[in-house]
Amino acid sequence: MMNAIRDQFEEASRVLTSFMNGDGPAKTAEAVDLIVASIRAGGKVLSCGNGGSMCDAIHFAEEMTGRFRNDRKPLPALAIADPGHLTCVANDYGFEEVFSRSVQALGRSGDILLAISTSGNSVNVIRAAEAARKQQIKIVGLTGGDGGKLAALCDVEIRAPKSNYADRAQEIHIKVIHALILGIEAQVG
Repeated sequence: MMNAIRDQFEEASRVLTSFMNGDGPAKTAEAVDLIVASIRAGGKVLSCGNGGSMCDAIHFAEEMTGRFRNDRKPLPALAIADPGHLTCVANDYGFEEVFSRSVQALGRSGDILLAISTSGNSVNVIRAAEAARKQQIKIVGLTGGDGGKLAALCDVEIRAPKSNYADRAQEIHIKVIHALILGIEAQVG
């Protein structure tokens, strides 16, 4: 068992090293700049994803509105994760629309959508990005694999390196989320 566990950490390290040696840090810095510009102009960040990616979307929003490492003013962010909304929209319009309806209702030109999908092919996340485009909302995408259909919709796409399992992409995504928050706090916190 010890070897299997060690292999997992070594694989995670290889994926992180690949991300670090690619354009991951530069894309993350680009996303920070985009989000900071939005916040300074009175905008907010809406975030969405499915499963573990929804947990990451919630984590981003709560760290922005609460606190991350240091005390500072709350920053405008909202995860599209209300169970009443999700089940209402899924029942009335289909699961594909659960995020796009919130983007249409709450998003304004100049806002940011943080769209998280390890495959880049989650239909409801893609529909949210399409709704964001129509409302002149910039899109920061956290993807994996080949970026999927979401990649083409993003203003800034931060892609985890290809790996055999989605959990490797999720590990990169949470590191990116923490780096985003640190960068945002440094400029507007």
